[in-house]
Amino acid sequence: MTSFDTTPQLNVWRALLALAVVFVMLTATGWTALRNQRGDTPLQASLSAWEHGRVGGHRLPDPQSQPAKLARFFTSLTERDRASLVRKYPLAVGNMNGAPVELRYRANRVALGQAREVERERMHDSRLTRAGKHEAARRMHRFDDLMEKGRHILAFDPEGSGRVAEVFGDLREADRVSVVVPGVDTDLLTFQRTQRKYAAPVGMAESLYAAERTASPSTRTAVIAWADYTAPSGLGIDSATAMRAKEGAVRLNALVRALPGSSPVSLFCHSYGSVVCGVAAHSLPGRVSDIAVAGSPGMRAERAAQLHTTARVWAMRDADDWIQDVPYLELGGLGHGADPVSTGFGARVLSAQGAKGHAGYFEPGTASLMNFAEIGVGAYRSVHCAHEDGVCRTGLSGTAAA
Repeated sequence: MTSFDTTPQLNVWRALLALAVVFVMLTATGWTALRNQRGDTPLQASLSAWEHGRVGGHRLPDPQSQPAKLARFFTSLTERDRASLVRKYPLAVGNMNGAPVELRYRANRVALGQAREVERERMHDSRLTRAGKHEAARRMHRFDDLMEKGRHILAFDPEGSGRVAEVFGDLREADRVSVVVPGVDTDLLTFQRTQRKYAAPVGMAESLYAAERTASPSTRTAVIAWADYTAPSGLGIDSATAMRAKEGAVRLNALVRALPGSSPVSLFCHSYGSVVCGVAAHSLPGRVSDIAVAGSPGMRAERAAQLHTTARVWAMRDADDWIQDVPYLELGGLGHGADPVSTGFGARVLSAQGAKGHAGYFEPGTASLMNFAEIGVGAYRSVHCAHEDGVCRTGLSGTAAA
């Protein structure tokens, strides 16, 4: 994560707001449509093959069927049939909402192995430039990382900059589920980092999972590092509009609706990820109990009530976060609306003490991480408000056992 996780030239972002008319003109002339003019991706090819496939002499169900219907289909199969589908259609099964999570893990391991071999060949492709070969090597090593023993990859798509989601904990047995929704410049290569570990989705999710277990050792939790949407790249038009957020919101809603069980789900949305969560809020199922945003440029709403969700809405921002200098408005489709930590917005404002800058909210030892963990396990009375009056806890009850 680069642009939205380091101090930018805010005048550039402000200038984007003045481009509303230009953006509308470009859209009207069809320029933006060029982005989607390409052939089948590996995932699309796998889904197409699935649609023409059979098992036990019967046609396979529509991969876009309701998760419950797909779950019943997979339950009806023998282990041999399930293994056959994983082998033949790994990307389709690995990304299929409704497929058993353990089967998705297995399928994505197969898909990662195949993608790794593609990149290994590209490393030696004489048609590629040195930079192209270097990129292939980076991708190959990332796929190697994701295939390490014990990793649970819930979604994977190698196309373009790539999409991926990883689970920490046991989704099937969890009492409570947390989903980390990251922001700008998130892709396969930035999904995890060695330096600035907690600024990347894997580090965020690992840190939250550990903090939740500390907050309530008796509560079985699972945390998903969810980078399964195409995030904006840099401080361009995409990051100043809701286009990527709308696409991401559809995918986020599909994820939550396909999660096993009925345990409460909390969303932890950072930076542009809070735009995704704001756009998704009205369509999310009732099991989403909490939406917490940090370092938010806005949620595409002027007030929390306009999100039309039954979930509790929480917000926090560190005093050193440069995002506070971004214009909190929406004009001609650019900008993301009111400041979620402002009094008028109506969110429950949490302390972010200890977090430094825009990317420090998941750092161990911070009040921001502690607050996220308390929300994640349902210990609402233990959260620390941004203000001493404790107003963020008004009307709440809840312990880790709730």
